[in-house]
Amino acid sequence: FSHNTGEGGISEWHLQGGDLVWQVGTGYFGCRRKDGSFCGETFRQRAVNPAVKMIEIKLSQGAKPGHGGILPASKVSDEIARIRDVSVGQDVLSPPVHSAFSSPVELLEFITELRNLCGGKPVGFKLCLGERREFLAICKAMVETGLHPDFITIDGAEGGTGAAPLEFSNSVGMPLNDGLAFVHSALLGIGMRDRVRLIASGKITTGFHLLSKIALGADLCNSARGMMFSLGCIQALKCNTNQCPTGIATQSSRLYRGLDVTDKAKRVSRFHEATVKSAVELASASGLSCTPEKLRWHIFRRTAQDRIQPLGELYPCLEWGALLQEPIPQSFQPLWSAADARSF
Repeated sequence: FSHNTGEGGISEWHLQGGDLVWQVGTGYFGCRRKDGSFCGETFRQRAVNPAVKMIEIKLSQGAKPGHGGILPASKVSDEIARIRDVSVGQDVLSPPVHSAFSSPVELLEFITELRNLCGGKPVGFKLCLGERREFLAICKAMVETGLHPDFITIDGAEGGTGAAPLEFSNSVGMPLNDGLAFVHSALLGIGMRDRVRLIASGKITTGFHLLSKIALGADLCNSARGMMFSLGCIQALKCNTNQCPTGIATQSSRLYRGLDVTDKAKRVSRFHEATVKSAVELASASGLSCTPEKLRWHIFRRTAQDRIQPLGELYPCLEWGALLQEPIPQSFQPLWSAADARSF
């Protein structure tokens, strides 16, 4: 079990003994200068904390790929301002893109810089896939430079938040299964799948969800809404108003006093334990170990009234190194030719 901080920075409440994945978003909260740009020294000071196990650069999220965000002034308390390195009582903006890099090669160089600053801890990035050519541009940059992330988090377009524009949450980005299978196959194609771990996120709440994502290439799975539901989230969709009635997404003492941390912690722990146990039981009942190569041929999807197909047929994988030699597989050839390591 690990805890992703989200892009809001590391608070004292994160440092209670758990393993942290520090997410660094476009606002560089907790590691920024006054002008909002990235500050390496501030990053180093926080990243070397023993509680921080990995660093995740957030490129985009499934709920609103390519869209920025805003934390309204009403929610920017003294505590939030201190954690984020921002001013009290002012709207806080998260731009839609990063200012520290602007190309695939620069992204990999930024990853290498962060890895050096934090003492060699794993550094990766999170994204919701959109244009497949753009991800292949990152793959080309990995091949050309020899640099690579330690992990990639693939967030499905079905991923949610209480504060995304409806058109973005409904219509933008690639669903998790398609994105995860594509990234897994692309990394096989460039011969780097053994160096990069894949994390899946997006509506993962059950043991079967865990197995289906492992079948498509995931090494780890993130769950956000499942953990929120176990806390007591009722999907009131008031996250951005500071009026969350359950006290989960608000800084209002009148509302959050109803959230009993001791009681809720037990519920989250039990949900996590039961979900993992369910996945193990399903795999055991199938007589399988949790390896993608086996699982993908034992999980089926109905594709027509009279037809079911295994995931292995629906999501075929490239052979190891297939993108490094001619002829390039036909399904990837146009995208691979169009990809440029120096431009998204």
